[in-house]
Amino acid sequence: MTNILDILDLSIATADGHVLTRCDRLTAEKGRIIGVVGPSGSGKTTLLRSIAGALPNGVPTVAGSLSVLGKEVLALPASELREFRRRHLGFVGQDPASRLNPRMRIRHLLAEAAGDKQFSAQQILTDVGLPATDELLGRKPGQLSGGQQRRVALARALARRPDVLLLDEPTVGLDAVLREMLCELLRDRADKGTTILLSCHDIPLIEELADDVVDLGASVGVPAVLTEYPVPDAGGEEVLRVDGLSAWADSRHRIPILHGVDLSLTGRGALAIVGVSGSGKTTLARAITGLHKHVQGHITLGEQPLPLRVEGRDPAQRRRIQLIPQDSLGTLNPSRTVGATLSRPLRLFRGVPARDLPVQVAGLLHTVGLSEEFAERYPHELSGGQRQRVAIARALAADPDILVCDEITSSLDASTAEDIMNVLIELRSRRDLALIVITHEIPLAVRHTSTVLVLEEGRVVQHGATSDVLASVFHRG
Repeated sequence: MTNILDILDLSIATADGHVLTRCDRLTAEKGRIIGVVGPSGSGKTTLLRSIAGALPNGVPTVAGSLSVLGKEVLALPASELREFRRRHLGFVGQDPASRLNPRMRIRHLLAEAAGDKQFSAQQILTDVGLPATDELLGRKPGQLSGGQQRRVALARALARRPDVLLLDEPTVGLDAVLREMLCELLRDRADKGTTILLSCHDIPLIEELADDVVDLGASVGVPAVLTEYPVPDAGGEEVLRVDGLSAWADSRHRIPILHGVDLSLTGRGALAIVGVSGSGKTTLARAITGLHKHVQGHITLGEQPLPLRVEGRDPAQRRRIQLIPQDSLGTLNPSRTVGATLSRPLRLFRGVPARDLPVQVAGLLHTVGLSEEFAERYPHELSGGQRQRVAIARALAADPDILVCDEITSSLDASTAEDIMNVLIELRSRRDLALIVITHEIPLAVRHTSTVLVLEEGRVVQHGATSDVLASVFHRG
């Protein structure tokens, strides 16, 4: 049988010689599912992007061969490559929301992706676990949760009916039910002849789905393991209170997302927010940090009322609550180096003079397990895990009192995720930092948070000690 994909001695590096990915051999036949594994920074995302011919212009140097359906995609002229992608490839990256036109409605995004191919929008939405309703088809990406946006991006890829489907961390933001639905969907597509490459830290998913596995190993830019710290006790003083917080998708239709949410957080406390995809977790994070426009209720920071919109907050209030979003690629300026990205909050919130910025930047990078050489790199030169570490460092640069972490470990391998959580634990103790941790990873929540809030369709259905609540909600029956 003719191979759909052939890679031999592939090496991709930046112009200064930094290796982004290396793959000695990878072949895939029609209808096979190939798992691509390796620690954060080993080059999984770069490998998938190279198969899609989507490497940054003028940056990488390429050695070896890579052919897809008999085409050397990295050597194709731009116009031919665009046509080849449109007809044969589907690619869903780690930050798919950044690829969804915020001005287009879901029905138009799906129709645009399908092009001249016949498709049923309702069937595709059902396939990816979204309600096949006119109401959802009429929404824009900003009116969906992060998990829903990921599934719309997958639906767009499926609408093309591609010969090759490339998925980078597809289970990020998905609960257990949706994860199993994804498994069934991918099996069905493979049975119908689609060749699937799946880059993933979800090893049980790889073991369940993949016909073959390619392990990129730890040879490319993998950060060192950090020290493990004991979990600190929470302080008694309340630093944040939320009362009756409600939110909706837009001012015209007032589609409800949150319904009267109450919560409190103490100094050095760690609160987990869990729930299925679409339950309102990301909206709650954005509302607390003042980034969601359509919201009502009351937020108290310390003993002072906090304006609901970030525009109404003074610099000190903005500094004290920092958000680490799940879309690290979409929130890092692609035209700025990591050093420039970290320097901005150091100047803005802490008044660090220019002469001291390099040392401060290096210190922040070290805090999240990256060497100071990363200061000279751009976001597209980093792996998903490395970008997430930079996003954490940027939030820490403001010296916040409260850190709101939205699925920050979802794109990391288990060891790196634990390292990141250990960094936050150490910061809780040393700097009296309080955490709000939004996650689907129940074991992580049990290990690293003391209280939990469970959301269901925008309402709080459980709130209490993490071990007690998660045992009763997620392990019953």
